[in-house]
Amino acid sequence: MNPRPAGMPPELLLGASLVIGLAVLMMLLLVFNYGQLWFQAYWSKARVTFMELLGMSLRKVNARTIVQANIMATQAGLGPDITARRLEAHYLAGGDVPRVIRALIAAQRADLDLDFDRACAIDLAGRDVLDAVQTSVNPKVIDCPDAASGKSTLSAVAKNGVELKIKARVTVRTNLQQLIGGATEETIIARVGEGIITSIGSSESHFEVMEHPDTISKAVLQRGLDAQTAFQIVSIDIADIEVGENIGARLQADQAEADTRVARAKAEERRSVAIAREQEMKAATADNRARLLEAEALVPKSIGEAFRAGRVAGHQSASRP
Repeated sequence: MNPRPAGMPPELLLGASLVIGLAVLMMLLLVFNYGQLWFQAYWSKARVTFMELLGMSLRKVNARTIVQANIMATQAGLGPDITARRLEAHYLAGGDVPRVIRALIAAQRADLDLDFDRACAIDLAGRDVLDAVQTSVNPKVIDCPDAASGKSTLSAVAKNGVELKIKARVTVRTNLQQLIGGATEETIIARVGEGIITSIGSSESHFEVMEHPDTISKAVLQRGLDAQTAFQIVSIDIADIEVGENIGARLQADQAEADTRVARAKAEERRSVAIAREQEMKAATADNRARLLEAEALVPKSIGEAFRAGRVAGHQSASRP
């Protein structure tokens, strides 16, 4: 039987024993739940405590995700400013913590200027920060026009009226400084397509374009089409050129046919006016002839009236010798 300390009441001793027992039980629970994570972080030289692990659990944060991300950052040598608390804050904001850490590691290996705050901002803005870093290191090729639009080529007409069908390939890399708020690939495709059509339209002949297609690429690059976009244009290459219709000749033929139709319409109008005038003249002639017949019919009547009135007889008597 263990002797009790002199002067200590039994109630106080019981309370102290309960407190010590609860503390030991809590420590055992912490070790049981987070011991493996803590040892993993400890041997990886990632700074994390049991209380931080307990706080993550209370805040509904996946502690394993935070610890593993912290270990990756520590082992990659990203710097002491990336702590478990900052990783937890990004996790609570809805960010993808492991993807941000992998993006930072890739940026560090490629000697790109990308810090933790900007990487988190890019991730929270809805952009794939890891893909952005990979595109900065390994530029990607964009087809112009985009196959998803249903068109396989761009159609442009030179000054001589000949249509050219062109397919271009644009090599771009991510501009990390303008990734937040910068325009997307669709803007690059639209601007490049517009630049190609404008350059071909200013060419005197389609032969110039087919002979020196690089002049189109240089002219488009000089326009600064990647301004205010999330990408930087590395090169624009003309992949394919096909000669289409002679739109100028077709338009001239259509114009000539339209002019012919207009001339025919005017001639038909003049003929209709002449026919109408002829009918009017015939009607006027018939009216005059009717009036003449009416006048001729009045002559015998006038003579008869003159005889009856004796005007004609008196004139005859006076004229006899």
